[in-house]
Amino acid sequence: MLYAILCYASEDVVCAWSKEQDEKVMADLAVVQEKYARAGKLGPVARLLPTTAATTLKRAKGEQVVIDGPFAETKEQFLGFYTLECDHLDEAIEFARELSAVNPSGGSYEIRPVGRFNRTNIVA
Repeated sequence: MLYAILCYASEDVVCAWSKEQDEKVMADLAVVQEKYARAGKLGPVARLLPTTAATTLKRAKGEQVVIDGPFAETKEQFLGFYTLECDHLDEAIEFARELSAVNPSGGSYEIRPVGRFNRTNIVA
């Protein structure tokens, strides 16, 4: 099963890190990533730019509206994601635990199965 590990944290905290702090966090996260990459389980990983760079397309009352910024109103922001091929949910949870252990921003890791699909069908 392919899982998406969605990373949420306070953007204010993360964006306030010095260059050196940010590089240290990224290096610590890379150690966790490398273990899963060597096992052939780690898929694409993305770190998103700040929410100030976001644009949202929202459909309301039949109209499509483009809005500057993220749509979700939350205390934490969606900062990035991992994709991970796992034999079971417990393995995805363990990966998220390892990421959390080295990430000083706190935050949350949402673990969600990914449905793979093509034009004609969805495969879980």
